[in-house]
Amino acid sequence: MTTFDDILEETGSFGRSQKRIFALFCLVSMPWAGVYVGIVFQGYTPDHWCKDSAVAERRQDCGWSLAHTRRLTVPLVNSSGALQQSSCEQYDVDWNNTALTCDTLELDLSKTPTTGCKNGWEYDYAGRQSFVTEFDLVCSDSWLVDMYQATLNVGFLVGSIAIGYLADRFGRKMSFLMSSLLNGIAGILVAVAPDYTSLLVFRTLYGFGVKGGWVAGYVLITEIVGVEYRRTVGVIYQMFFSVGILFLPLLAYFLTDWRWLQVVITLPYIFFLSYYWFIPESPRWLLSQNKNAQAVAITEAMAKENKRTLSKNIETLTDDNADSNTASFMDLIRTPKMRKHTLILSYNWFTSAIVYQGLIMRLGILGGNVYIDFLISGLVEFPAAFLILFTIERIGRRLPFASANIVAGASCFITAFIPDSMFWFKTVVACIGRLGITMAFEMVVFVNTELYPTFVRNLGVSVCSTLCDIGGIVAPFLLYRLAVIWLELPLIIFGSLAFVAGGLVLLLPETKGMPLPDTIDDIEYPDKFKEKADLKNQQLSNLLPQNISISTNTDPETV
Repeated sequence: MTTFDDILEETGSFGRSQKRIFALFCLVSMPWAGVYVGIVFQGYTPDHWCKDSAVAERRQDCGWSLAHTRRLTVPLVNSSGALQQSSCEQYDVDWNNTALTCDTLELDLSKTPTTGCKNGWEYDYAGRQSFVTEFDLVCSDSWLVDMYQATLNVGFLVGSIAIGYLADRFGRKMSFLMSSLLNGIAGILVAVAPDYTSLLVFRTLYGFGVKGGWVAGYVLITEIVGVEYRRTVGVIYQMFFSVGILFLPLLAYFLTDWRWLQVVITLPYIFFLSYYWFIPESPRWLLSQNKNAQAVAITEAMAKENKRTLSKNIETLTDDNADSNTASFMDLIRTPKMRKHTLILSYNWFTSAIVYQGLIMRLGILGGNVYIDFLISGLVEFPAAFLILFTIERIGRRLPFASANIVAGASCFITAFIPDSMFWFKTVVACIGRLGITMAFEMVVFVNTELYPTFVRNLGVSVCSTLCDIGGIVAPFLLYRLAVIWLELPLIIFGSLAFVAGGLVLLLPETKGMPLPDTIDDIEYPDKFKEKADLKNQQLSNLLPQNISISTNTDPETV
């Protein structure tokens, strides 16, 4: 009986048709960067201080400098061992009932009582308008900035599960288009949100569609290329997220209003609706739904675009990945090795999200040139994909995966204790950490698929990756709240998490050169599984010289 993998060899494993579709889907990864880490620019918190209406009025009448009025309004506080002007307190003085004149140059206010800001804040905008300055999310309300990012990850968490279900129920293409429509609507609503509460609601809806649509595209492209290309297209698909990282600071530099930046980030999702005419449904999914006629038609169209001719037995296409087993969550934790894999992989998803997102958002609170810092840190992500492709087939999965986490952890620790005077050295070490965690984040995706048997593989990846979204919820609170205590304290936490992740990875089995497991017994009894795999390889090597065609069952989700 003919399988889809058999026909795919005739169609072309990665011909012109698949390359065109792959190129279109790579564009989907780019705007996700703006959604995921756009808070660095949209939620930028500039220097701020309490506004005193009476002093502000005198400043206009008398032509005082901003520095002079701040001396009259803002007390000095001890911050990290140095005296700095407070951002959240002001002198408790009614300047309308004082003898303050335009000739007043200096006043001794050292013994004057202080109070919290009564009339709002003034900002050193530095050319940027953010939702922080628009809604006054500073001082006691600064935690609401964390909520802006946390609600996005709540949307990711719910949306990836919901759209994942819809993709299995109604198809990859339809789910992708539905998510793009939701993204376009929700993204524009975020840009026009009249108040902070509605901003959070629309931001959650935005997250609901963005990740689910990205995953639907990921699955579709890996299902229409040959097995030998799946891992490569999966890594490159993720790498285009890094391309979006490079474009984001350029857009933010020219679009200084957070609302217009939001509009530009959203526009690609409206463009993606045109994919209705340019991408097909997954033939594999159609086969799993017994829609053979549609699967055959799409496969023939792909072969025609690839300038290939199909044999007549295409009419006997079957779903070569159907499995009669019904997966449940208990399958992930019932047996010892499955339980170990689930716990270690979940922790690595969680750590990757916290450290990756935390290192990016940290750029917004360092006080340097955020555009240049963001661009430099984005450039270091590209070697991660090439290191993965270079090492995984030569060295294996476990050692590069563990090393990436350990390098990220060590870099975080070292960066925390490098003095600010050694700026370039500190930047280089921080970039190495960014490279390490990017590599770890990209590796956890396909390592996850290789450590679960076929019938529970999709469920296993879905369950483990939910910890990524939980990590994304925790990350902004961890970063912004701990940075108030000590700017480098979040790096200590990030480093500790990454070190533990690297050590746990070493407890996982090596999967290089191993076939995908089909049953839980293949996981629980690896020696027997290896013997079975060696025997199968020996049989294949004996048969191939006799020109006997062998069809292997390889899961389409493996990348």
